[in-house]
Order: sequence, then structure tokens, then C-alpha cells
Amino acid sequence: MKLTIERAALLRTLSHVQSVVERRTTIPILSNVLMQAEGSTLSLTATDMDIAINESTPASIGAEGATTAPAHTLYDIVRKLPDGAQVELGKEGDRLELRAGRSRFTLQTLPNEDFPVMTGGEMPHSFAMSGEAMRRIIDSTRFAISTEETRYYLNGVYLHAADDKIRAVATDGHRLAKVESPLPDGAAGMPGVIVPRKTVGELRKLAEETEGDIQISLSDTKIRFAFDGVVLTSKLIDGTFPDYERVIPSGNDKMMQVDCRSFADAVDRVSTIATEKMRAVKMAVNGSALTLSASSQDSGSAVEEIEVGYDNDAIEIGFNSRYLLDIANQIESGQAQFEMADAASPTIVRDIDDAAALYVLMPMRV
Repeated sequence: MKLTIERAALLRTLSHVQSVVERRTTIPILSNVLMQAEGSTLSLTATDMDIAINESTPASIGAEGATTAPAHTLYDIVRKLPDGAQVELGKEGDRLELRAGRSRFTLQTLPNEDFPVMTGGEMPHSFAMSGEAMRRIIDSTRFAISTEETRYYLNGVYLHAADDKIRAVATDGHRLAKVESPLPDGAAGMPGVIVPRKTVGELRKLAEETEGDIQISLSDTKIRFAFDGVVLTSKLIDGTFPDYERVIPSGNDKMMQVDCRSFADAVDRVSTIATEKMRAVKMAVNGSALTLSASSQDSGSAVEEIEVGYDNDAIEIGFNSRYLLDIANQIESGQAQFEMADAASPTIVRDIDDAAALYVLMPMRV
């Protein structure tokens, strides 16, 4: 294997694939990236056995071939090379030689035959979504994914078809996020699947700049996303997502409208006093005034009042301030609507200009 490639192209591709490689692994080959030079393309693949990323980039191939090299070390070397450098890569025996200008590095390789291939298998369901729609679905839900490993079936985004829409739902038991998009052609018969948290994060990074469509293929056990020379394949979480519809209340009649930016800023200021463990902020609504307050035995107390639209009985209800801010950050229109029942019942939060997104928040005792 022998090739020359521009540093910027190699760095961009390496930065994408190396991020799935675990820093600590008991299987040496999983620390490596598989490099395949063929035609006029260098293809890089990395995997942790649950996710695999393959990305291709143009290169000047002198001799076709394949090898594996330590992913993080190779990335760090290329990252530190000067801008505009031409990188020469060549395999000599069981070593990979890298040259750029006056720099020369030799890296130990492992046999490419040992590199695990995460075959997609049969993926009977296939459809396309725009990069913009995919980014919106991820951004609107991933903050609510559970990190509690014992409830592994909540450690991802539940993607499924419902009511002529493709719907994504995430919950950690304290808050729930639900967002919908028009059902793409070919998605009607798809099974409901739980896409793991790490996969969601990698996909969001990879799709950051994509303008075109993302091709999605899936089965009951795996999902594949393909776009812009990138193929991300992932195992799905083998579990049953709970019946989230039961969590969404239907009788909340106390409606409050608030400017989202001023609300988020006020919550942020008041929560400075709240203890790190509880992060509790009390909301007291009376007429057109919303009073936000927090107190702690160590720090003292904080109170701030903002103007809201409200025409119902006075209500006091407490929330985790971080959860309030996470939801406020998703509301782009500037106006949020809170639908409340009482101090002990879940509250619905909506973006007034976006009917496709809905958030549910469990109250706290304060």
C-alpha cells in the first residue's frame, strides 16, 4: 500500500472515524483503524463492535492495499502536521510509514484480516430523510436520553412510524421529548427501533454539515445511515420501549405562555442559588406574573419575577432547573407554552410555532 493525500482531507476523515474507537479496550485490533487504498480512494473504517463507521476520501494511490494502524495515535500525528502538508503513507512489512515534509513516523500495524467486519446483513426497510430533518430530530430528543444503565431500553432514541409521521421519542423517567417529521417514502412498515445514545451522538457529528439526504436502512437488530461518502452502521438496543403515550397527560388546563429567552435567563440566574444535587426551582404563577425562586441552606435564596400570559387559578410547582433549561434550548420560536394541572402532575411544554415537538416534565417537591 502506498498513497499520497492532503492533510486536511485525511484529518477530516480520521476525526470522524476515530471517535468511535474506545480509549481502553481488551481487544488490540479494536484500537486500530482499517485503511484500504483502492482506485483513487482511501477508505477508513473503525468499530467498537456495536458501531462501525466507514468513510472514503480521494487520494493519489501509488499501490493498492490495506493495513490497520492505531487510530488515536494516527489522528494525533495528522492533527499536529502543518496546514497544507502532503501526507505520504506506505506499508513496509508490519509497519506503516508516514511522511510529511521533514517529518517521518513509523507505526506498528496489525493484520487487516483480524479487523472485525460488522456486516449489515439483510436490511429490509429503507428510506431517506434530509440532513436538516435528521439534525432536528436528534437535537429535539437526545438531551432526554437516560444514562442509567440498569434501564438500558431508555439509553437511546425510539424511532418509529405513527399516524403517517416518523416519530422520535426519548425519556429518562424525569422528562420526555417527542418530535415528529413527515413519514418518508418506504418508512411505513418499519419496526419501532431504539437507536443507542452513542450512535445518536456520532450521527449528529457526522451530519453536521450535510446538505443532502441521509439514506437510512434498518432491520430489527441493526440500522445503517449513508451520506456524503460516510456509512455508519450500528446495532440497535434489544429491548422494549415503554408505552410513552400513557405518560403524556391529556387534561392539563392551566395554560401559561412565556417568552422563552427571558424565562431561560431568569431560571439560569435563580438556579445559581439552588444546590447542585437538587437544582430545584419553584414557579409560582398568579395572573400575569411568574415568580421564580430557589433557596439553599448554604447559599441563601433568589427570587425573580417575569411577565407571562396566564388566565387561570394561581399555581405553584417545582422543577429541576437543568431540565427546564434543556427544554427551553429546544424552543426556537421564542414563545413557550406550559400546560399544567397541579403541583404533583406532569407538565407539558410546547413550542407555540412548532406543533411537531412536545416535551413532558415531571415536577419536584420544593
